[in-house]
Amino acid sequence: MIMGYNRKMRLAALVTVFMVFWTFVCGMTAFGAQAESGSAADQRVFDMAGLLSDEEKDKVEESIASSRKKTGMDVVAVTAFHDGKRSAMEYADDFYDQNGYGTGSKKSGVLVLLYMDAPGQRGGESWISTSGNMIRILTDSRIEAIQDDMAEYLRYMDYSGAFMRFAEDIEYYVDQGIQRGQYNYDTETGEISVYKSIRWYEAAFALIVPAMIAGSVCLGVKGRYSMKQSQRDRSNALLAYRADTRFMFRNCNDLLLNKFVTSVPIPRNTGGSGGSGGGHSSSGRSSTHTSSGGHSHGGGGRRF
Repeated sequence: MIMGYNRKMRLAALVTVFMVFWTFVCGMTAFGAQAESGSAADQRVFDMAGLLSDEEKDKVEESIASSRKKTGMDVVAVTAFHDGKRSAMEYADDFYDQNGYGTGSKKSGVLVLLYMDAPGQRGGESWISTSGNMIRILTDSRIEAIQDDMAEYLRYMDYSGAFMRFAEDIEYYVDQGIQRGQYNYDTETGEISVYKSIRWYEAAFALIVPAMIAGSVCLGVKGRYSMKQSQRDRSNALLAYRADTRFMFRNCNDLLLNKFVTSVPIPRNTGGSGGSGGGHSSSGRSSTHTSSGGHSHGGGGRRF
């Protein structure tokens, strides 16, 4: 009986140890899968063209993550070889849309693409695609400025440096905000959407001026009905007591001494400085188009 009891106790202990070990292994597996899934969800650097080393990719990923946190916008960096079908603009827009990038209801964010001509060739096209609020923040002129900064690195094939400079510029321009006079120009329809905002001094002016006008009107009405006798009223009252007051009329002639005529030419708008923006300043223009997925995008690019 004692031997049978001891055998049962040993068996129960072995079962307990096995269950604890199995629970630990399953928990670690689930944790690893969850960590891998979270890492994939946060990934924003995709080096399909193999331009970055593992160390460079980690640095760019860290820089992009910092920009996303500071700006509240989505930021993506992509390298790929030309697929022979889509332009750099089309590839960048499709990659952004099909992967569901963007923050908020407007899917605000920006993607930079290095679209290489072919494996083994150093030439390609750099394209920046914007969406949502980033369309208004990154105007055409600002995108050109970012491309200028990136070009300093791309000419030496420093692709990681180009991406990190891109991330720095995104932080800078988001901090600057939407510039005064910004407008979206749809290159396909010609439609113009002007950004309207009221600054604090404009709001103060809008409140102070009507208040001053209303105050002056109230003071005028009060003065008119306050029954105070004005100088003119006192003079008229004195005339009533002057019996010998008479009015004498004399003939008056008007003499024209000279006549001057001044001519001022009215300048006409020739439309030369307005470009395709319908007369608006090109410095605040964000050119937009519709992607194959039906979403509005801005952007611009150049070869390197």
